[in-house]
Amino acid sequence: MRVLLSGGGTAGHINPAISIAKHIVNKNKDAKILFIGTDKGLEKKLISRESFNIELIRVRGFRRKLSLDTFVAVKELLHGLLESRKIIKSFKPDIVIGTGGYVCGPVVFNAARMKIPALVHEQNAFPGVTNKILSRFVDKVAISFKESDKYFKTKEKIVFTGNPLRSEMFEVDRDSARNKLKINRDKFLVVIFGGSRGAENINKTVSELIRKYGRENNFHLIFATGDNQYEEIYSKLRDYESEYISIVPYIYDMAIVMAAADLVVCRAGAMTISELTALKVPSILIPSPYVTANHQEYNARALEKKGAAVVILEKNLYPDLLYNQILNLISDREHLKKMSRNAGEIGITDAADKIYVMIKELIENKNPH
Repeated sequence: MRVLLSGGGTAGHINPAISIAKHIVNKNKDAKILFIGTDKGLEKKLISRESFNIELIRVRGFRRKLSLDTFVAVKELLHGLLESRKIIKSFKPDIVIGTGGYVCGPVVFNAARMKIPALVHEQNAFPGVTNKILSRFVDKVAISFKESDKYFKTKEKIVFTGNPLRSEMFEVDRDSARNKLKINRDKFLVVIFGGSRGAENINKTVSELIRKYGRENNFHLIFATGDNQYEEIYSKLRDYESEYISIVPYIYDMAIVMAAADLVVCRAGAMTISELTALKVPSILIPSPYVTANHQEYNARALEKKGAAVVILEKNLYPDLLYNQILNLISDREHLKKMSRNAGEIGITDAADKIYVMIKELIENKNPH
């Protein structure tokens, strides 16, 4: 089995592709995997860390307003079409998979034109532009939120799979996770993070919250600032660190921290939401207002509607509001348990396997024995 994957720009597009690739290799040791990305996104760094091969092409996203950049983007797209076609001809994939981001546009489009089985995977409740366009050309569209179904015109191609998660997310239980973090099983653990680079407004609000309430805090708090803002924030909050408050740049052992958490406060990226629901973790979601088509609010509202999360829009985010919302939730254990059950009802733990079955079927239908 020869599989070509493409998805890039942000970790939200890249990590699903990596999860799919790792699951394929686990199921089929002889599988050959190749990624296509650009040198502008995170894909080169993240994919190389997983020891997969990656080829780079030139392509960039289009701005919504016509400008000189539009003509540069068109030129780059033409380069991307030629370069990706050359890679496809050389690698001879049995299937091509796109997981979003503009880089997968020319790759998946070329595969469809060359009559190679192709599918796209959409992580968000509100689909990205690239995947909506590609859905017309591919054989299958895998979606992660049922709410996204209405945005695709080709209903017969849609398969609800969920987001493929790393296998390590399911290998840790609550007690062992708490032992590793040295957290008493009877104490509440609240985890706050805004992403790998941090979220400035969340960081500002939580910093003020800690300065105002940190001395009286009696629940465990892990606050991940993001690498870029850590030094500045830590220098101001150093004196508030205690047995209950931990300030870190990044959570590298997310599987352990998620398994130990009673409540998570975070953005509403698709992969984060999939992890929260798969692990049945109640959450306070603060969707980023800076993403394309406001898709994080669509993701967050999907959980809120099911009673698995509380949503606070960034424009309404204040230290007192956030602190009181945290206290209200952790003081009502029954409500938290209900949120956990509701999250679990949405959560999907077998998405990678569903996608693998789809991949096998597409290849076999193309090459029946």
